[in-house]
Amino acid sequence: MSVTAAPDPRPLTGEPLALDLLNTRWTQEGTVRDLLRDTDGLAVWLAANGLGERFTADTATLRHTLQARDALKAAMDGPADIAGVDAVLGQGRIRPTLTNEGPGERAEFRDDAWGPGWLAARNYLELLSTAPDRIRACAQETCVLHFFDTSRNGTRRWCSMAACGNRAKASRHYARAKDV
Repeated sequence: MSVTAAPDPRPLTGEPLALDLLNTRWTQEGTVRDLLRDTDGLAVWLAANGLGERFTADTATLRHTLQARDALKAAMDGPADIAGVDAVLGQGRIRPTLTNEGPGERAEFRDDAWGPGWLAARNYLELLSTAPDRIRACAQETCVLHFFDTSRNGTRRWCSMAACGNRAKASRHYARAKDV
C-alpha cells in the first residue's frame, strides 16, 4: 500500500526510531505541537521512518503508537518507570528465521497496530544496550526534543546547533552584556 504523506513539519528528524517517536511532540514559538494528533500525522511519521508500506495509519495504530510514545517518555524521564515500555514490548516478539540469504529475524505482533510502537520500544532497548549515555534530551530548557549523540567525543548538548545551540549562546551573550 503506497500512501503519499504530507511533508514532515518537525524541526528534528532522522533520529533513531525510539527518539524520533518522542520527537513527534515539539515546541514551536512557545506552543506545543504534536504530529500524532491524528492519523494524517501518523501517516507522515510512518513514511518518514520507512514504515508507511508495512503499517496502516488508522486509529488503532495511532492509539498504540501514542501509548508507546508515552511509555518511552516516562522511561526517559525516570528510569524507574519502565513498566510502560515493558508492556509495549509484550505486544510482539522477534522470531528467528532462515531465508535464502541465511539466518534472519522477523518481528511479529499480537496485532499489527502495535507494530510501529513496538519497533520504537525495541529500538530503545538497542540504544540502551549500545550507548545509554548517548541518549540525550536537548539542553535548551524550553526544548522537548531528544537525540542520540553521535559526536566523536560525546559532548553534543543541543538537538540542533543552528536552533537551540544558537539560542543558548545568544542568551549567554545577552546575559554577559547586560551585566557589563
